[in-house]
Amino acid sequence: MTAKILICDDEPHIRRLIQQSLEELEEEGVTLFPVGDGEEALAVIRDQRPDMIILDIMMPGRDGFDVCAEVKADAMLRSAYVMLLTAKGQEYDRQQGDRVGADCYMTKPFDPDELLAVSRRVIEARGA
Repeated sequence: MTAKILICDDEPHIRRLIQQSLEELEEEGVTLFPVGDGEEALAVIRDQRPDMIILDIMMPGRDGFDVCAEVKADAMLRSAYVMLLTAKGQEYDRQQGDRVGADCYMTKPFDPDELLAVSRRVIEARGA
């Protein structure tokens, strides 16, 4: 596999937990790009063109909704699979996720096995 997954969460311990959840994919050749904010995420997304983007919503500066909307509005980036992984589980937030083009919405606390399974399906479906 030569797939790439970007992980964006402003909480370092959550970023590490997501990385640990996806360790098995790393062992299979998937490269993980952990970043701590929306601006850094956009820079890495433009540079690395990840197959999958895991975004927290509530972050200082550019939030996950903004980053997702910008990715989905860019013809060069919009094919990336975007998962919003957030503590914001209200229906309004899910609808906002749909409006900005998110492919998947998962709430915290998340099940590491489910995150791994979804990520594996996305990577395999893309043939990366």
